[in-house]
Amino acid sequence: MADATAKPGTGATVWGILMLICGVLAIALPLASAVGIAIIIGWLILISAVWHLIAAFRTGHIGGFFWQLLLAIVYGVAGVVILFYPLAGVASLTLILATFLFIEAILEGALYFNLRGRVRAGWILFDAIITLILAVLIWAQWPSSSAWALGTLLGVSLIFSGLARLMLGSASAPQ
Repeated sequence: MADATAKPGTGATVWGILMLICGVLAIALPLASAVGIAIIIGWLILISAVWHLIAAFRTGHIGGFFWQLLLAIVYGVAGVVILFYPLAGVASLTLILATFLFIEAILEGALYFNLRGRVRAGWILFDAIITLILAVLIWAQWPSSSAWALGTLLGVSLIFSGLARLMLGSASAPQ
């Protein structure tokens, strides 16, 4: 039974170290990381195009066929464009990220005003302010922010995920 508990701890520790290394690399090479993200998303969109095409031929009526075919074409074009022009894909994804963060900041601010009487509700406002600052920084520097935003944020996420896995691994390791 002790061996069974040691394996998850060791696996989580190794996974955590790999995530930490990838996170540091993503921060050190943010544009390369962002291009990698764009390529992965391009492939995922292209795979979705294939599924829409398959769904088009499986529908039982002509209207469904044309809608699925149209979706397959849109997805296919978007995926191919991102794959052939990954830097343009990175710029587009960065703009989408800035917009998402801006909307998130507004919603977090609204949530704070609903929760402001509760203990520690100020953390929600703090989150909203930091998110808004990040959105404005990305948006104000766009498209040049495309060179750092996605890769850096991915790197920070990987580092924190890696630390969480390391803590999980150390917690489940036999004492």
